[in-house]
Order: sequence, then C-alpha cells, then structure tokens
Amino acid sequence: MAWIFFGWFYIYLAQTRGLDLKASAMFSMLPFLAMTCGSLGGGVVSDWIARHVGHRWGRCGLSTLSLASTAVLLVLGSRAPQARTASLLLAAAAGALYVSQSCFWALSADIAGEYSGIVSGLMNAGGQIGGALTASLTPLISAHFGWEAAFLTAAILSGLSAVAWLVVDPKRSLAPAPAAMPAAVS
Repeated sequence: MAWIFFGWFYIYLAQTRGLDLKASAMFSMLPFLAMTCGSLGGGVVSDWIARHVGHRWGRCGLSTLSLASTAVLLVLGSRAPQARTASLLLAAAAGALYVSQSCFWALSADIAGEYSGIVSGLMNAGGQIGGALTASLTPLISAHFGWEAAFLTAAILSGLSAVAWLVVDPKRSLAPAPAAMPAAVS
C-alpha cells in the first residue's frame, strides 16, 4: 500500500485533485513525514504496550488497530471533497500503516529467535513483491475504475491484513524447542 505514495501520490494530487506543481510537491511530502512519525512512534508504543500489557496487545493488537485505521482513512481520504483534506487524510493513512510496520519487524524478531534473519528476509521479500504489484496495479486500477477504486482496493487489503493479525500468536516461537536431557543411568 505504501507504494501508492512512493510512485503515484504526486500524480494523483496533480491530475485528479488539480493541485498546482508547488502544492502537489508540498502535499506529496506529507505521507513521508507521517510514515516516519508512524514508524518511530509505532515502535515506541508497541514496545511499551508489550512490556506493560502483553505481546499480544503490543504487537498484534496495535497492528490490527493501525491497519484498520489505515483502511478507514484511505476510504475517507479518497472521498474527501477538498484536495487539502484528502491529502491530510491520506497522509494519516500512510502514518497509520507505518505504525504497524514497527510491529511486523518486532514480532519477527520475537518469534524467530536465532532465525530472525531468515524470517525478516522472507518478510521483506514478501513486502517487496507486494510493493511491485501495488506499483503496477495502481495505475491500471485508476485508469479503468478511477483513483477512488485504487484507494478502495488498498483499503480492502489493509482491512484484510487487520483481520489476519487477529490470528497471529506472538507467543508461538518458530525456533525449535531445546532437546530434553536424557535421564542419568545409575
């Protein structure tokens, strides 16, 4: 979903929302500021909740909430009547998305143990594949169905991701359990 902002947000603001060059450039910067704040803030909040309430809420609960918020903000932003309001809501969606990014990386380290490099690499590869698909499909969806449909597609995927986080078990380790010591023979 973030690839909408990397590759297409400026074009959306200029062509669909009718912002001039200067305004498009300024408002195109907002999602990146929101992503930076969301990522840093998400990490702090996730760790705090995990320590004080539990890993289920700190990792999975925060991810579910932030991805659901992303979905709602994408729908509201794509339907906002004014370009500036749309830009702010869509930037907030990007920031909410990046709150969950911190949880993804923290949880992969939590559950993978000594295999955290492999799990993080697989997670990153999956994210890159999703990013490539998003970068390719966004202009196709917007050309055939409009930009609102492109953002709605991203909202649906964010909502499905939020639901998927409900079944993640942060206590389940991917690392093998240590072998039991054989009983001593006398």
